[in-house]
Amino acid sequence: MPTLLVKNIHTLVTMNDRRREIRHGALLVRDNVIEQVGTTKELPNTADEVLDLQDRHIVLPGLVNTHHHFFQNLTRVTPAGQNGDLFEWLTAHYPLWSNLTAEGMYYSSQLAAAELILSGCTTASDHHYLFPNDCTLDEQIRAVGGIGLRFHASRGSMSVGESNGGLPPDFLVEKEADILKDSQRLIEQYHDNDRYSMVRIVLAPCSPFSVSQDLMKESAAMARSYPGVRLHTHLAETKGDVEYSLSKFNLTPGDYAESVGWLGDDVWHAHCVKLSDRSIDKFGQTGTGVAHCPCSNMRLASGIAPIRKMLNANVPVGLGVDGAASNDATNLFHEARQAFLLARVKDEDASVMTARDALEIATKGGAKVLGRNDIGYLAPGMAADFVAVDLDKPGFVGTQQDPVAALIYCQTDYVDYSFINGQKIVDRGNLTTIEFKQIIEKSNQIAVKLASK
Repeated sequence: MPTLLVKNIHTLVTMNDRRREIRHGALLVRDNVIEQVGTTKELPNTADEVLDLQDRHIVLPGLVNTHHHFFQNLTRVTPAGQNGDLFEWLTAHYPLWSNLTAEGMYYSSQLAAAELILSGCTTASDHHYLFPNDCTLDEQIRAVGGIGLRFHASRGSMSVGESNGGLPPDFLVEKEADILKDSQRLIEQYHDNDRYSMVRIVLAPCSPFSVSQDLMKESAAMARSYPGVRLHTHLAETKGDVEYSLSKFNLTPGDYAESVGWLGDDVWHAHCVKLSDRSIDKFGQTGTGVAHCPCSNMRLASGIAPIRKMLNANVPVGLGVDGAASNDATNLFHEARQAFLLARVKDEDASVMTARDALEIATKGGAKVLGRNDIGYLAPGMAADFVAVDLDKPGFVGTQQDPVAALIYCQTDYVDYSFINGQKIVDRGNLTTIEFKQIIEKSNQIAVKLASK
């Protein structure tokens, strides 16, 4: 099996239980698995491939994105949705999204995966819940597989339209029998629960205001009949979200989730900005996870999620960039910085979130939320998913006292190297698996068509 030696690392950030940081560090990888971690002096001198970072780079585990909507990068900054809250924003976008095709899904997924990888992400979950025209989740899985991102593909769904008291228009909802049939097909065709797997399937009815309680319950039962299939949805994102839950179900969002069987260590919910203290405690007790999406929550004026309170209650918390039309960016390092800053604003306490806390949420936290014990930190036996950031840049001048904290305090735009499953996906800032310019051009052409129909 081929070996890779990465040596002369300025600082190797392992993110292990001791948060060990190794000056003059090195990593030895065999095939797709880390074999040794230590100083450059401690590790072998040679390997099949050697990357000498010349004491200029920080290496850390790849970041984990726990919530996204890849296709939305085709409808960024839509004028009608620029200044609305969640429900107004959705209503402005539904007509555009009804024009989505399989081709649009493919190229938007490649673009989103590329943007994520360049910003330090090595594992991502996407929540795709719209299947108009010829769209299938197969297109997304194929597109992401071609780039090399470790991928949790969520089979989302909407089944309750306006005529039945839901938010989405009737022309975008599916029949629940069809949703469940396709969910089973995707699990049996693509889901890989083995260690180091590159594709896993998630069942993800969209939200309380777009699916029935029956679909939530049946999706949970189906997911739990297959090993490693997890559950994901939106929950308690806004005041309007809470009001809908109370009026429709006579339950708070957290109680609604519990009533349909959506608490447990195989479940994670996006946003949870308005989750009650009692529900936070229940999430912590049951191991129910949260995808924190600070930029989207700010952009839609949803509020600030109480992340420190969640962490103190032992709630698993990961980061999500959320949809590329509600952020409107796809940069996971920027999301980590915003999470760090916003936690301090929320509690009006500069000690409530440290830079290393933010890095932990972005790596180990996300891995736990996705149910992975093979990614999120660097140690022998872990997947060879790691990134390197060159410190020899203007934005890092003056950070010699603590360059690790600089990754969060300063603005880290892109990574210089990314290895996913032992493969070099980013080399000196450039993607190695696709022609990025071509993807941008094709995606722009599709976006123009989408908006003009």
